[in-house]
Amino acid sequence: MKSWMVGAAALILMASLTVAADKVPVNPGESDKCPVCGMFVAHYPDFLAQVVFEDGSYAFFCGVKDMMKYYFDLLRYNPSKKISDISSVVVTDYSTLKPIDGYHAYYVVGSVVFGPMGQEFFPFVEESTAREFMRENQGKAIVRFDQVNPEVLKELIRKY
Repeated sequence: MKSWMVGAAALILMASLTVAADKVPVNPGESDKCPVCGMFVAHYPDFLAQVVFEDGSYAFFCGVKDMMKYYFDLLRYNPSKKISDISSVVVTDYSTLKPIDGYHAYYVVGSVVFGPMGQEFFPFVEESTAREFMRENQGKAIVRFDQVNPEVLKELIRKY
């Protein structure tokens, strides 16, 4: 391979990594509040969720339930943004406490375990781990992000 091709490939890779790095989640500061409930999110690292926008701005949440409320009512909570402005949704895997892609997580609902705001969606990167948590904690269902909409969210909150 010609050296200029290797150099060009390296530049393209570095540029794509730089763009990707701009969209990674950040850690909340002590003054960062959940835009839905107003709680200080740094106090709840086990439940932390985040929406990252294309422009690099972001919103933190004290749990997935509030993040879902925000996502499905973005006009109310952040009128200057649209769903299409979101570059990523990051949630905290409940078993590893590591950030994971919220769009691809498995969420356990209806368990006897509560989050900072009561009934909560518990995210897991692995379906098997979600099933184990559901079994051990009397969870009612496992849902994926694309299965949740405003009506389902209201039903899940009301039902469980």
